[in-house]
Amino acid sequence: MSGNVELLTSVLATARAENRAALVGYLPAGFPTVDGGVAAMTAMLAGGCDIVEVGLPHSDPVLDGPVIQTADDIALRGGVKIVDVLRTVGEVHAATGAPVLCMTYWNPVDRYGVERFAAELAAAGGAGCILPDLPVEESEGWRKAAEQHGLATVFVVAPSSRDERLAKITAAGTGFVYAASLMGVTGTRESVGREAQDLVHRTRATTDLPVCVGLGVSNPEQAAEVAQFADGVIVGSAFVKRLLAADGDPAAGLAGVRALAGELAEGVRRRG
Repeated sequence: MSGNVELLTSVLATARAENRAALVGYLPAGFPTVDGGVAAMTAMLAGGCDIVEVGLPHSDPVLDGPVIQTADDIALRGGVKIVDVLRTVGEVHAATGAPVLCMTYWNPVDRYGVERFAAELAAAGGAGCILPDLPVEESEGWRKAAEQHGLATVFVVAPSSRDERLAKITAAGTGFVYAASLMGVTGTRESVGREAQDLVHRTRATTDLPVCVGLGVSNPEQAAEVAQFADGVIVGSAFVKRLLAADGDPAAGLAGVRALAGELAEGVRRRG
Protein backbone atom coordinates (compact mmCIF):
# COMPACT_ATOMS: atom_id res chain seq x y z
CA MET A 1 0.00 0.00 0.00
CA SER A 2 1.28 3.44 -0.89
CA GLY A 3 1.43 6.33 1.55
CA ASN A 4 -0.29 9.66 1.22
CA VAL A 5 2.42 12.07 0.07
CA GLU A 6 0.15 13.22 -2.76
CA LEU A 7 -2.61 14.04 -0.27
CA LEU A 8 -0.15 16.15 1.72
CA THR A 9 0.93 17.99 -1.42
CA SER A 10 -2.70 18.55 -2.42
CA VAL A 11 -3.73 19.97 0.97
CA LEU A 12 -0.78 22.38 1.01
CA ALA A 13 -1.58 23.45 -2.57
CA THR A 14 -5.23 24.02 -1.66
CA ALA A 15 -4.25 26.28 1.23
CA ARG A 16 -2.00 28.27 -1.08
CA ALA A 17 -4.79 28.55 -3.65
CA GLU A 18 -7.00 29.96 -0.88
CA ASN A 19 -4.31 32.58 -0.21
CA ARG A 20 -3.61 31.35 3.29
CA ALA A 21 -1.16 29.27 5.23
CA ALA A 22 -1.93 25.68 6.18
CA LEU A 23 -2.38 24.92 9.88
CA VAL A 24 -0.34 21.96 11.11
CA GLY A 25 -1.00 20.57 14.60
CA TYR A 26 1.31 18.32 16.61
CA LEU A 27 0.80 15.95 19.52
CA PRO A 28 2.86 12.98 20.71
CA ALA A 29 1.17 9.60 20.37
CA GLY A 30 0.07 8.07 23.67
CA PHE A 31 -0.70 11.42 25.28
CA PRO A 32 -2.69 11.53 27.44
CA THR A 33 -3.36 7.91 26.43
CA VAL A 34 -3.25 6.24 23.02
CA ASP A 35 -7.01 6.50 22.54
CA GLY A 36 -7.05 9.95 24.10
CA GLY A 37 -4.38 11.10 21.67
CA VAL A 38 -6.35 9.79 18.69
CA ALA A 39 -9.43 11.65 19.92
CA ALA A 40 -7.45 14.85 20.51
CA MET A 41 -5.86 14.84 17.06
CA THR A 42 -9.22 14.12 15.47
CA ALA A 43 -10.65 17.10 17.39
CA MET A 44 -7.76 19.30 16.22
CA LEU A 45 -8.55 18.47 12.60
CA ALA A 46 -12.27 18.99 13.16
CA GLY A 47 -11.49 22.36 14.74
CA GLY A 48 -9.48 23.67 11.80
CA CYS A 49 -6.09 21.98 11.44
CA ASP A 50 -5.29 20.93 7.88
CA ILE A 51 -2.52 18.47 8.75
CA VAL A 52 -1.46 16.62 11.89
CA GLU A 53 1.98 15.48 13.03
CA VAL A 54 2.04 12.46 15.34
CA GLY A 55 5.10 12.52 17.55
CA LEU A 56 6.94 9.31 18.41
CA PRO A 57 7.75 9.84 22.11
CA HIS A 58 11.45 9.69 22.92
CA SER A 59 13.29 9.51 26.22
CA ASP A 60 15.83 12.13 25.13
CA PRO A 61 14.00 14.56 22.83
CA VAL A 62 16.77 17.04 22.04
CA LEU A 63 14.57 19.40 19.98
CA ASP A 64 11.62 19.42 22.36
CA GLY A 65 11.06 21.86 25.19
CA PRO A 66 9.67 21.10 28.66
CA VAL A 67 5.98 21.05 27.66
CA ILE A 68 6.38 18.37 25.00
CA GLN A 69 8.89 16.52 27.19
CA THR A 70 6.17 16.32 29.85
CA ALA A 71 3.75 14.84 27.32
CA ASP A 72 6.40 12.41 26.09
CA ASP A 73 7.06 11.30 29.67
CA ILE A 74 3.34 10.65 30.24
CA ALA A 75 3.16 8.64 27.01
CA LEU A 76 6.28 6.61 27.80
CA ARG A 77 5.13 5.88 31.34
CA GLY A 78 1.88 4.68 29.77
CA GLY A 79 3.91 2.15 27.79
CA VAL A 80 3.48 3.63 24.30
CA LYS A 81 5.24 1.64 21.58
CA ILE A 82 5.89 2.19 17.87
CA VAL A 83 2.87 0.02 17.07
CA ASP A 84 0.76 2.52 19.03
CA VAL A 85 2.25 5.42 17.07
CA LEU A 86 1.38 3.70 13.80
CA ARG A 87 -2.11 2.88 15.07
CA THR A 88 -2.56 6.55 15.98
CA VAL A 89 -1.56 7.61 12.47
CA GLY A 90 -3.96 5.09 10.95
CA GLU A 91 -6.95 5.89 13.14
CA VAL A 92 -6.61 9.66 12.81
CA HIS A 93 -6.31 9.45 9.03
CA ALA A 94 -9.21 7.00 8.77
CA ALA A 95 -11.41 9.24 10.92
CA THR A 96 -10.64 12.48 9.09
CA GLY A 97 -9.16 11.81 5.65
CA ALA A 98 -6.47 14.38 6.48
CA PRO A 99 -2.72 14.03 5.88
CA VAL A 100 -1.02 12.61 8.97
CA LEU A 101 2.76 12.59 9.35
CA CYS A 102 5.00 10.99 11.94
CA MET A 103 7.63 13.16 13.61
CA THR A 104 10.42 11.12 15.12
CA TYR A 105 14.06 11.08 16.00
CA TRP A 106 16.10 8.72 13.88
CA ASN A 107 17.20 6.15 16.44
CA PRO A 108 13.79 4.47 16.96
CA VAL A 109 13.30 4.16 13.18
CA ASP A 110 16.78 2.73 12.73
CA ARG A 111 16.21 0.17 15.48
CA TYR A 112 12.76 -0.78 14.19
CA GLY A 113 14.08 -1.22 10.66
CA VAL A 114 13.97 1.42 7.95
CA GLU A 115 12.06 -0.61 5.36
CA ARG A 116 9.68 -2.02 7.96
CA PHE A 117 8.88 1.40 9.42
CA ALA A 118 8.31 2.97 6.01
CA ALA A 119 6.09 0.10 4.87
CA GLU A 120 3.98 0.13 8.05
CA LEU A 121 3.66 3.92 8.12
CA ALA A 122 2.43 3.85 4.53
CA ALA A 123 0.06 0.97 5.26
CA ALA A 124 -1.42 3.03 8.10
CA GLY A 125 -2.18 5.82 5.64
CA GLY A 126 0.68 8.05 6.74
CA ALA A 127 1.73 10.92 4.49
CA GLY A 128 5.37 11.08 5.50
CA CYS A 129 7.95 11.44 8.20
CA ILE A 130 9.67 14.45 9.79
CA LEU A 131 13.19 13.55 10.91
CA PRO A 132 14.77 16.46 12.81
CA ASP A 133 18.05 14.76 13.68
CA LEU A 134 18.77 12.72 10.53
CA PRO A 135 21.66 14.30 8.59
CA VAL A 136 20.99 14.53 4.87
CA GLU A 137 24.33 12.81 4.23
CA GLU A 138 23.07 9.71 6.07
CA SER A 139 19.51 9.74 4.76
CA GLU A 140 19.71 7.89 1.46
CA GLY A 141 18.44 4.59 2.83
CA TRP A 142 15.43 6.20 4.41
CA ARG A 143 14.68 8.41 1.41
CA LYS A 144 14.67 5.42 -0.93
CA ALA A 145 12.30 3.50 1.32
CA ALA A 146 10.05 6.54 1.75
CA GLU A 147 9.87 7.17 -1.98
CA GLN A 148 9.11 3.52 -2.67
CA HIS A 149 6.20 3.64 -0.21
CA GLY A 150 4.75 7.02 -1.18
CA LEU A 151 5.93 8.93 1.88
CA ALA A 152 7.29 12.46 2.18
CA THR A 153 10.67 13.00 3.82
CA VAL A 154 10.57 16.31 5.68
CA PHE A 155 13.84 17.79 6.89
CA VAL A 156 14.28 20.58 9.42
CA VAL A 157 16.24 23.76 8.66
CA ALA A 158 17.28 26.35 11.23
CA PRO A 159 18.37 30.01 11.23
CA SER A 160 21.96 28.81 11.64
CA SER A 161 21.81 26.89 8.34
CA ARG A 162 24.01 28.54 5.72
CA ASP A 163 22.60 29.00 2.22
CA GLU A 164 24.71 26.21 0.75
CA ARG A 165 23.51 23.87 3.48
CA LEU A 166 19.89 24.91 2.93
CA ALA A 167 20.17 24.02 -0.75
CA LYS A 168 21.53 20.57 0.11
CA ILE A 169 18.77 19.88 2.64
CA THR A 170 15.90 21.10 0.48
CA ALA A 171 17.13 19.17 -2.55
CA ALA A 172 16.85 15.95 -0.56
CA GLY A 173 13.47 16.63 1.04
CA THR A 174 9.92 16.11 -0.20
CA GLY A 175 6.48 17.22 0.97
CA PHE A 176 7.53 20.43 2.66
CA VAL A 177 10.44 21.98 4.54
CA TYR A 178 10.13 22.39 8.31
CA ALA A 179 11.68 25.75 9.21
CA ALA A 180 12.58 26.01 12.90
CA SER A 181 11.79 29.66 13.66
CA LEU A 182 14.64 30.13 16.11
CA MET A 183 17.59 28.42 17.67
CA GLY A 184 16.65 26.29 20.64
CA VAL A 185 13.89 23.88 21.59
CA THR A 186 10.14 23.77 21.03
CA GLY A 187 7.82 25.76 23.23
CA THR A 188 5.51 28.72 23.20
CA ARG A 189 7.15 32.13 22.93
CA GLU A 190 6.21 35.77 23.30
CA SER A 191 7.23 36.47 19.70
CA VAL A 192 8.21 34.29 16.79
CA GLY A 193 10.78 36.75 15.52
CA ARG A 194 12.35 38.13 12.40
CA GLU A 195 14.71 35.17 12.13
CA ALA A 196 11.83 33.01 10.93
CA GLN A 197 10.95 35.35 8.07
CA ASP A 198 14.57 35.54 6.98
CA LEU A 199 14.90 31.75 7.12
CA VAL A 200 11.78 31.25 5.00
CA HIS A 201 13.07 33.76 2.45
CA ARG A 202 16.46 32.03 2.23
CA THR A 203 14.87 28.57 2.09
CA ARG A 204 12.48 29.56 -0.70
CA ALA A 205 15.47 30.69 -2.75
CA THR A 206 16.59 27.04 -2.86
CA THR A 207 13.34 25.14 -3.44
CA ASP A 208 9.77 25.15 -4.71
CA LEU A 209 8.66 23.03 -1.75
CA PRO A 210 6.26 24.69 0.71
CA VAL A 211 8.00 26.05 3.81
CA CYS A 212 6.20 25.54 7.12
CA VAL A 213 7.33 27.31 10.29
CA GLY A 214 7.33 25.75 13.74
CA LEU A 215 8.73 26.39 17.23
CA GLY A 216 7.07 29.11 19.22
CA VAL A 217 3.65 29.70 17.67
CA SER A 218 0.98 29.53 20.37
CA ASN A 219 -1.85 31.99 19.64
CA PRO A 220 -3.88 33.40 16.73
CA GLU A 221 -1.82 36.60 16.58
CA GLN A 222 1.45 34.70 16.14
CA ALA A 223 -0.21 32.35 13.65
CA ALA A 224 -1.37 35.36 11.63
CA GLU A 225 2.12 36.88 11.77
CA VAL A 226 3.81 33.73 10.50
CA ALA A 227 1.08 33.12 7.90
CA GLN A 228 2.08 36.35 6.15
CA PHE A 229 5.35 34.79 4.99
CA ALA A 230 5.14 30.99 5.44
CA ASP A 231 3.19 28.28 3.61
CA GLY A 232 2.27 26.55 6.85
CA VAL A 233 2.15 27.28 10.58
CA ILE A 234 3.08 24.41 12.92
CA VAL A 235 1.77 24.39 16.50
CA GLY A 236 2.57 21.75 19.13
CA SER A 237 3.25 22.93 22.67
CA ALA A 238 0.10 25.06 22.80
CA PHE A 239 -2.06 21.99 22.07
CA VAL A 240 -0.20 19.97 24.70
CA LYS A 241 -0.83 22.78 27.22
CA ARG A 242 -4.57 22.65 26.55
CA LEU A 243 -4.63 18.93 27.31
CA LEU A 244 -2.48 19.33 30.42
CA ALA A 245 -4.75 22.14 31.63
CA ALA A 246 -7.75 19.81 31.39
CA ASP A 247 -6.19 17.86 34.28
CA GLY A 248 -7.48 14.46 33.25
CA ASP A 249 -10.94 15.58 32.12
CA PRO A 250 -11.20 14.09 28.59
CA ALA A 251 -14.16 16.21 27.50
CA ALA A 252 -12.49 19.42 28.64
CA GLY A 253 -9.26 18.44 26.89
CA LEU A 254 -10.99 17.73 23.58
CA ALA A 255 -12.96 20.97 23.80
CA GLY A 256 -9.74 22.84 24.53
CA VAL A 257 -7.75 21.56 21.57
CA ARG A 258 -10.70 21.92 19.22
CA ALA A 259 -11.21 25.51 20.31
CA LEU A 260 -7.51 26.32 19.95
CA ALA A 261 -7.48 24.81 16.45
CA GLY A 262 -10.39 27.05 15.53
CA GLU A 263 -8.66 30.16 16.88
CA LEU A 264 -5.43 29.34 15.06
CA ALA A 265 -7.32 28.51 11.84
CA GLU A 266 -8.80 32.00 11.94
CA GLY A 267 -5.29 33.36 12.49
CA VAL A 268 -3.77 31.72 9.41
CA ARG A 269 -6.60 33.14 7.30
CA ARG A 270 -5.99 36.76 8.26
CA ARG A 271 -4.74 39.05 5.54
CA GLY A 272 -1.80 41.30 6.31
